[in-house]
Amino acid sequence: MSDLRVGLLGVGMMGRHHARVLREVDGFDLVAIADPGGDPHGVAGDLDVLPDIDALIAAGIDVAVVAVPTVFHEDAALKLAAAGVHTLVEKPIAHSLEAGQRMVDAFRDAGLVGAVGHIERFNPALQELRRRIEAGELGALYQVQTRRQGPFPARISDVGVGKDLASHDVDLTAWVVQSEYEMLFAQTAHKSGREHEDMIAITGRTRSGVIVNNLVNWLSPLKERLTVVTGEKGAFVADTATGDLTFYANGTIPLEWESVSSFRGVSEGHMTRYAFAKREPLRVEHENFRDAVLGKPSDVVTMAQGQRTLLVVEKALEAACSNTVLHL
Repeated sequence: MSDLRVGLLGVGMMGRHHARVLREVDGFDLVAIADPGGDPHGVAGDLDVLPDIDALIAAGIDVAVVAVPTVFHEDAALKLAAAGVHTLVEKPIAHSLEAGQRMVDAFRDAGLVGAVGHIERFNPALQELRRRIEAGELGALYQVQTRRQGPFPARISDVGVGKDLASHDVDLTAWVVQSEYEMLFAQTAHKSGREHEDMIAITGRTRSGVIVNNLVNWLSPLKERLTVVTGEKGAFVADTATGDLTFYANGTIPLEWESVSSFRGVSEGHMTRYAFAKREPLRVEHENFRDAVLGKPSDVVTMAQGQRTLLVVEKALEAACSNTVLHL
């Protein structure tokens, strides 16, 4: 079977990485690149840089990757759906819930694969965490805490930290525990003088009863990417910046120091740092997208899931403005 002809829209900070990986993934043939801003990172190689989405579609592509600013996602995606092109759009799915729903409907009605690039789901630490949770190694799930903070990225101008970064944590949290957010409250802050929020704290609960806390900001000199999942047998700590996964087991040895024993709900057990293969998340994401297009087993972030993530973030921003708890 011949390789799938791939078109890439956008070769900016994220698009340049898509260009590299698309050339490396078996079954993909990157045949066209379009960006109205040209090729600032010099990734086109021997390909002409086309001016827009229409020219990209005219190149005769089977699948497309959309890596342009969020406000342009809807226009590109709807044209690609009308042309019968399977599409992966970078996260968030769209700039508004209405736009996102139109994208979901278009790809569903056309019978095409529509996916959203929530790349953290493909991080090796979270992939291993999800596998071990499915195997029952944590028992019943109690709580998920995520911390995602660091300096402001100059490339982001059209959305706040909620849609840009917290969307990662919302998607990975729901995926890890296999349950959607049911209710939430949030707080935001605007400390840097920009239009959009640069700090958000979301607390809530999933339908399965797992307590959730997502702390995200663009205001810290400390770069941190942590996910902590606590359950009846202990706690997993996934560092997605390094791809490491550590398990802190509940202790089985009675504590004889009375003051310590009375303070802790459980005793400390063994700590295990796992060794496992650490593949590049973007490559794994593209392999899953390819397999979905070919009708093979895969685990892509569907547009419907991307829309649900956008809904949760929008509700979090609404809750912060109204100072109320919202149910989804």
